[in-house]
This record gives sequence, C-alpha cells and structure tokens, in this order.
Amino acid sequence: MKLLVREQIKTLLAQEGILLKDLAAMISERTGKNCAPNVLSRKLTRGTLSYNETLMIAELLGYEISFNKI
Repeated sequence: MKLLVREQIKTLLAQEGILLKDLAAMISERTGKNCAPNVLSRKLTRGTLSYNETLMIAELLGYEISFNKI
C-alpha cells in the first residue's frame, strides 16, 4: 500500500525531529510569504498541497523526489 503525501511528510518530519510549525516557519522563510501551521496542516489533510510545494518541503527536509519506472 502506498502512503499518501500527508503520511509521507509526517513520517519525514518525525524522522528529522521537526514539528509542523517549524516546517511552516521554514517555508515562510524560503518563500517570503506567511505559511501558518494550521493552513499547512489543512492542505496536508485535504490533499491540496501542490507538487511544487511538495518538492520544496522535500528539499527543506533534505530529501529529493524521484520517479522510478515500475
């Protein structure tokens, strides 16, 4: 079973010892736009996080996303 993006990001946050509020602060710093933790949480819950946002989160956490042919 494949994990949803929400579970993948939450797993990475736990592995890295980073709280969602800290990730929101990192996103705000990177983009120059306010990213409130509750808004980020809602995007994760609803599954409305854009691919570009997902790529940025992966990079901020020290990961990259790659496509592998199945």
